[in-house]
Amino acid sequence: MSSTDSFAASGSSPTRKTKTKWDFRVEFHGAIILLVPLTRSGCAWVNKNIGADNGYQPYFPTIIIEPRYLDQILGGIRKCGLVAR
Repeated sequence: MSSTDSFAASGSSPTRKTKTKWDFRVEFHGAIILLVPLTRSGCAWVNKNIGADNGYQPYFPTIIIEPRYLDQILGGIRKCGLVAR
């Protein structure tokens, strides 16, 4: 009797974690926007470019942003080769 991997044989193997395709998630909540870092690179960018002490940031490293600043922040993220969605 041979030992086989039943998941491989059935074709329904467990889902594997895939690499995140973007570094940030942008969430729109009316008068505020949340910028959520999803990777270590995203967290490092937030620490370097925004910081926990920059205004009211109770959810750090998730950043609260006023809509008028979003374009500038996304431009800085893209300039560093990171991706926000």
